[in-house]
Amino acid sequence: MKMTGESSSGNSEITMDDVKLLIKKKDEIEEQIQAYYDVLQDQGVGVEGPLVDVEGYPRADVNVHQIRTARHNISCLQNDHKAIMVEIEEALHKLHAREKAKREQDESEVQEESMELQVSLPPPFARVDAVTEGSPASGAGLRLGDEVIEFGSVNTENFQNLQNIASVVQHSEGKPLRVTVIRVGQKVQMSLTPQRWSGRGLLGCNIVPVQR
Repeated sequence: MKMTGESSSGNSEITMDDVKLLIKKKDEIEEQIQAYYDVLQDQGVGVEGPLVDVEGYPRADVNVHQIRTARHNISCLQNDHKAIMVEIEEALHKLHAREKAKREQDESEVQEESMELQVSLPPPFARVDAVTEGSPASGAGLRLGDEVIEFGSVNTENFQNLQNIASVVQHSEGKPLRVTVIRVGQKVQMSLTPQRWSGRGLLGCNIVPVQR
């Protein structure tokens, strides 16, 4: 059976439509086999029943030619059925193997993209180890575990200690600061405005340095 689609190397590629066509052909063969079995049943003989009488003459009570034709066709169709079952099995195997290879390739590409992203991001200089609910930090979207790579004018290049961040916060009360963090391998930016609230400080979060 000719399969649809051609690969870049010229080899045919199995598709699900090919498998469906093979299954349809298999069903048709099974229907034909059953039809010939019905013929034998109508004649009152099976696949192996004798077609001659005790004296060796062709039986007069049955249509010998019709029975022989039915038996021959059943034998041929059964061979066709075995062959197409092998084709279906091979087609499904190739289809599943190709899907598995594509899935593995997609996963590999995702991992490569993730690694490239991690390489392109600057190393964090601080980490958020506490965020109080209802605080300015919480409202801005800062989360526990966020790794800071930018806090206003403080970044990986110029960070020396936490006093750098404290100084920026004190001089930016009521003014939005751009904060950039790494969260689950992804770069996330937010706007954080230091301001008075019901809790302590102007942020409502705790930031600790990252050892580099």
